[in-house]
Amino acid sequence: MFTASLFIPAVIASTLAYVVGSVSAAILICRLMNLPDPRESGSGNPGATNVLRVGGKLPAGLTLLGDALKGLLPVAITGLIIPHQPTVALVAMAAFLGHLYPMFFDFRGGKGVATALGALFGLSMQIGILATVTWLVVCLAFRISSLAALVTFTLVPLYLVTGGHTAFALVYVVIAGFLYYSHRENIKRIIAGTEPKLGKS
Repeated sequence: MFTASLFIPAVIASTLAYVVGSVSAAILICRLMNLPDPRESGSGNPGATNVLRVGGKLPAGLTLLGDALKGLLPVAITGLIIPHQPTVALVAMAAFLGHLYPMFFDFRGGKGVATALGALFGLSMQIGILATVTWLVVCLAFRISSLAALVTFTLVPLYLVTGGHTAFALVYVVIAGFLYYSHRENIKRIIAGTEPKLGKS
């Protein structure tokens, strides 16, 4: 899977992807816009949904874009330079883990949904669009962002296998596992019927 000539480039690309993933859009945007630290306000999660609660639509939109780009750009650039599916898949995982465990913010990151989705667009534009549509349908139906994310990334590996992207599918099975773990409190609230809905504090 990884030849000697690909091993070092894969390690370098993955390390750089982790560093990029470690840049927290939520924290930086909240600082620039004089908003409360998202780690200390709302749900305590430095992600777009919590920034929406503590700061409104504009900072939330910027956070969503920033988090998605740090998944998309490392994957897309690596795919152009090193057109080797396992390497690109590893880069996607590294960017995602950088968001969850950022080296610049005491390894205390967000839940990774936007970064995982951005990386998916870098892997396959068609499946990225399909995943986005899935998220929107579930979110519009139930108005629960966490539920939409969990349903979407449960289906993403299936979408990837169906599209012939086996190496990517394996990585997204692992990513889905991390997402379920990072959403464990949300899952408890969803089961209890107490998970906050979008548009409500």
